[in-house]
Amino acid sequence: MGTSELASKDLNLVLQQTGAMWEGVRGQRIFVTGGTGFFGCWIVESFCHANRILGLDAKITILTRNSEAFARKCPHLASDPAVTLCAGDVRNFLFPDGDFRYVIHAATEARARQVREAPLEMLSTMAAGTERTLEFAATHGAKAFLLTSSGAVYGKQPSELSHVPEDYAGSLDSLDPANVYAEGKRVSELLCSIYQNRTGLECKIARCWAFCGPHLPLDEHFAIGNFIGDVLAGRPIQIQGDGTPRRSYLYAADLAVWLWTILFEAPSLVPINVGSDHDVSILELAKTVAATLNPQTEIRVAREAAVGAPVARYVPSVDRARAMLGLTQVVGLEDAILRTAEWYKAQIPI
Repeated sequence: MGTSELASKDLNLVLQQTGAMWEGVRGQRIFVTGGTGFFGCWIVESFCHANRILGLDAKITILTRNSEAFARKCPHLASDPAVTLCAGDVRNFLFPDGDFRYVIHAATEARARQVREAPLEMLSTMAAGTERTLEFAATHGAKAFLLTSSGAVYGKQPSELSHVPEDYAGSLDSLDPANVYAEGKRVSELLCSIYQNRTGLECKIARCWAFCGPHLPLDEHFAIGNFIGDVLAGRPIQIQGDGTPRRSYLYAADLAVWLWTILFEAPSLVPINVGSDHDVSILELAKTVAATLNPQTEIRVAREAAVGAPVARYVPSVDRARAMLGLTQVVGLEDAILRTAEWYKAQIPI
């Protein structure tokens, strides 16, 4: 049976890039919501790696709705002596005792199916969950609070805008139920502003875009995950549209570096885009996945592109991350695809 542990080269990359920032964690406690998801697994495992290598004697508490499921998914994390699992719903969890220097709020249900079938539950979880977690941070000694927000807060990207900067005002239709995820993230950001003004808690905002890496589902609405899953299963790559929308992907080890850096060093209430600015079309992405993993893979495109139609984009500007925090993308797209596929192949029973 394979192991869910992340590759040492990925964990070492995170540690090398974050280095001396960890001194502020020495002997401290961190509280994380969403610790069992894609973001959360990378946050927790990179913390455990730094804690072990640097001898930080720090602790991390993970809020989870299902401790047993997390222990099955990541037994090496659940058994780490620095890790404590706290069972509860993010909307009404019981506050654990003691002070926590840092709080990371990464709990979000982002599945497209929930947007369609349970939008009220999604909005409730995001709004009430963020308020509950902020209240916990404000009353339990937190120095800083990190919200993993989303590039969805900007709404539909104009086709003439190649990269979205943080000062773009956005174009969300507040009456469209399909925007429930984006509106939930906007409310979460607003709650951070209210709590910082009321309590002095330093709230950091990471607007996250699209990613690739271990723990990313291969059967959800993430194109790069679906394409990797198709190749690993020996299937043709299926493109449901015309292949022209443009996207960009940041590898999860880089994501972890950016999130820790924003938590430790970013100014409060200054949103920072987290993602890659190296964009590709969906068809180019499919060709890259096939060329990287199996050049014999067939690519099927559902329909032809309309001549002269505007191009749909979802691509961030990361100028603020570069200029303000010195952040860069270390792992390129082909390497990200290969590392993700290698990790998933290691999970296959042997």
